[in-house]
Amino acid sequence: MSHAVAWQPSASLEVLKKRSFILRQIREFFFQRQVMEVDTQALSAATVTDQHLAGFATRFNNPLSPQVQTLYLQTSPEYAMKRLLAAGSGCIYQLAKAFRNEEAGRHHNPEFTMLEWYRLGFDDHQLMAELDQLMQLLVGCEAADKMTYQQAFLQHLQCDPLTADLMALRQLASAQGFEDIAANEQDRDTLLQLLFSCVIEPLIGQQRPVFVYNFPASQAALARIDEGDPRVARRFELYFGGLELANGFYELSDPTEQRQRFEADNAKRRLVGLAEQRLDERFLAALEHGLPECAGVAVGIDRVIMLALKASRIDQVLPFAIDRA
Repeated sequence: MSHAVAWQPSASLEVLKKRSFILRQIREFFFQRQVMEVDTQALSAATVTDQHLAGFATRFNNPLSPQVQTLYLQTSPEYAMKRLLAAGSGCIYQLAKAFRNEEAGRHHNPEFTMLEWYRLGFDDHQLMAELDQLMQLLVGCEAADKMTYQQAFLQHLQCDPLTADLMALRQLASAQGFEDIAANEQDRDTLLQLLFSCVIEPLIGQQRPVFVYNFPASQAALARIDEGDPRVARRFELYFGGLELANGFYELSDPTEQRQRFEADNAKRRLVGLAEQRLDERFLAALEHGLPECAGVAVGIDRVIMLALKASRIDQVLPFAIDRA
């Protein structure tokens, strides 16, 4: 692309005006509910341990310090926002820039806008209801459907993801055309995620949004395990129009369990040849101090704007996508 073209915005000015209005609607939605807007840092001394998330690292040359410090652009404002919750902030939300060192394409840009919010006293189902209200406001869609992760697999693949062993999942993945991947894969969750993203996701949430909840406990991330069924975690995701839009948790508040999960992530990173990540000790210290009972969710706002404006590519709703950055 020549510089004569590349200086211009990716999105039309008309789309950017509509984007501005949607951001104003979001702020009004939370103002009406007395949820405080916060604005946390983009750079942090630690990053996530999840092997499926790749962050950007940079170097801080502080003239007052003899050592160059590595800092990370945040893949999500989650840890910083939970530190505010532990400090007594009350219910909070943020429209933040997030950064992931991954693909750029039709639905992805390495820098994107994330809406994240936390509601004290809510569980995952109450937060799904609030997100459903926000989606209806912004996109004009119908109320969302709900299904468990287990129901999604049973309905579309006739497989129970909570009981199927590694061999059964390999056979199923091979039958779906992923024989090359399945042949040597040793991790159940990698196969489950492959089947879910490539086979189930395109089949759900086409006519109206759908929440998928009660993910396997092994995919809990920062969600608490269900007390009634320890095989599943209180985690949900939202899908609509072929897009994954949101990831939410009834939040884990146990610092010991959270540290163990981070260490387990690093063990998985070692197995697949990735560098271990230093644990975010400030975040863990906040959990030690005490995270109030809450539920939280992160929403990809650029994708929501795509749906609201019937755009087919993410660059159509961004001022400057990565190829024009």
